[in-house]
Parts: sequence; C-alpha cells; structure tokens
Amino acid sequence: MEVVQVLRMNGGLGETSYATNSLVQRKVISMTKPVTEEAITQVYRSVDTITNSFCIAELGCSSGPNTLVVAAELLSIVHRLSRSHGRQLPEFQIFLNDLPGNDFNSIFHSLLPQFRAQLNREMGSESAPCFVYGVPGSFYGRLFAANSLHFVHSSYSLMWLSKVPEGVEKWNKEEIYIGSRSLEPAINAYYNQFRQDFHTFLKCRSEEVVGGGAMVLTILGRKSDKAASKECCYIWELLALSLKEMVSEGAIEEEKLHSFNIPQYTPSPAEVSRSVEEEGSFSVTRLEASEIRWADCGGGDGGGYDVAKCMRSVAEPLLVKHFGESIIDELFEKYQRILTDRMSKEETKFVNVTVSLIRRG
Repeated sequence: MEVVQVLRMNGGLGETSYATNSLVQRKVISMTKPVTEEAITQVYRSVDTITNSFCIAELGCSSGPNTLVVAAELLSIVHRLSRSHGRQLPEFQIFLNDLPGNDFNSIFHSLLPQFRAQLNREMGSESAPCFVYGVPGSFYGRLFAANSLHFVHSSYSLMWLSKVPEGVEKWNKEEIYIGSRSLEPAINAYYNQFRQDFHTFLKCRSEEVVGGGAMVLTILGRKSDKAASKECCYIWELLALSLKEMVSEGAIEEEKLHSFNIPQYTPSPAEVSRSVEEEGSFSVTRLEASEIRWADCGGGDGGGYDVAKCMRSVAEPLLVKHFGESIIDELFEKYQRILTDRMSKEETKFVNVTVSLIRRG
C-alpha cells in the first residue's frame, strides 16, 4: 500500500466526512492551547526575524472546522503581544500542509472566507495582511525553504507512518495494528518505522525552522511503556473483530485480512523525547500526556455510533483501497455494535502526547 497516495481523511461535509466527525480532535486542540500559547509567546519575544513577516505551518491540516483554529488563535496572540510591546503587527504567512489526497478545495472554498471574516471581526482596522497557502506533500520530506518558518503546529498527524513497516504482514496476521496477539518482531518493526520517520521529520523541520523557532506537536499515543498496551491498541482491535466477523461470514477473504495493517504508531512520551534527543536539533520545553474519552467523539450521547463515525472518517480510504467499497457500510454497522457494547461496560480513552520544541541555534 502506497500510504502517500491512499492516506487521507474523508473529504466533503457529509455524514461520514472528517469535517463532520472531528470533534474529539477539536477538543484535543483546546486542551493543548496553553502549551501552544506559551510556545508562540516565547518565539515572539526571542526571535528578531519576525519584525516584517511571521510564518506559521500547520502540518496534517486535513479539511474541516479544525483546519484554521490554531492559526486563528496564533494570530490573535501575536496581535495582542504586538500591542502590549508597542510593535508593528507583522504580516502573516500560513502554510496548510497535508497529503495530496486531502480536500484542499473545501478549505479554500468555504473555510478560508470564514477565517478571514473572523480576523476582521477580532482585529478590525488593525488586521495585518494574512496570506494562506496550500502545501500538498508528505511532511516526511522537505516542504519549505530553509530558515523560513517561525512556528510549526501539528495535531493528530504524526502517529501516521510513511509506510506499513516491512515484514509486518508475516508477523502480524492476527491483528491489523499492534495488539495483544502481535509478535515481538511486529511490535519492533512498528517502533523502528516510527523512530525512522520521526527522525526524518525532525531533520527536515530543523532545516526549515529558524533558530529560536518552535514546534508544538500532539500525537495520538500512550502512557504505558508497552507498545501493545490496551490504551492505544483497543480501538483498532475492535475494528479487527468486526473484520474477522465478516471473514467468518464469507464476506471477506481471510488472506485479505491477514495482509492488512494500519500504518500507524502510538508512541509514549519517553519514545518521543528519546527521538528528539537523538536527532539533536531541537530542545524539549514541555512534554506531557493527556486523556480524552472515546465518548467525546460526539456532541451528544451517541456512544458507539459517534465513535464508529469518527473512526470511519479517518480509516475509510485505507479500508476501501484494500477491501473494496462494498463492505464498508456493513463493517461499520458491526463496529458500532461492538463499540456500544464495550463502552457500556468499561471506561475507554484516547491518550495524547504533546511536546513543545525550540529550534537550537
């Protein structure tokens, strides 16, 4: 599976779109707001090159109500800081990055006009020029000119790997991700792929972020030292149960299931910190783990229904590519039933790892 060509969130504004089912991601952004505000304030006070232009990159921006939330908040903070320090408000450049399959059209057709209207309401005549660009491409490669960025933000994107780890198919036939039945070689392959990808990410950003610039990265992760911990694997194990049920009914070939693996890794805070230290270009200023309930995927009491829709908006393109479109509705009906049952019996949560970094030099 060529991840760059396949991985994307469901586009549009329909019932199964990411735009409609990204409330939990919105809540995570809100939870990490103090970290982001602290980092942008530090950059503003310490970097001399932002006098004329302030450059911000949102990596893994997707398409939906969350796409420009952080950018709007950052502009508001810089506006406030400029007034309090008696400085001229700089021009802003905002770069929205995601893989080429992302629904960039929706961003520029509907979200950007709303964003500009919000800026005009909040800043009025003091509003500085703000230029917004779409940057399709993988963040596991260079995306921007050297020393061009002051601030980088990414939320719920860096757990996605550049590819399914090599060898996983033969070691992980009973799972679609790391799980309770995963063999040690499969777990190691997943970790090594994350370590390689995250190192590449940091290396690329080190060339693009100015000295003293910052990054705030939130990654779906885990608190446990064990990569097969239930706190990070359970959501995929339940989807695997739904797929296995369809295998038993003859709707999916068993071999097809055995060859499917999710290109994701959910790291611990220690693993993130270790990778930053190994790469060496950034210093960690904050590192923390937080939790959010699965039930927060929806705005009401939809329970398993909301979680199933949230996961469908994220995983459907990968599933369609491998299994075909005909199984999707039935698969997520089964998944919803399993989720509803488990959520009624136990407390289920996502774990988020947030790291704030400053570019050395």
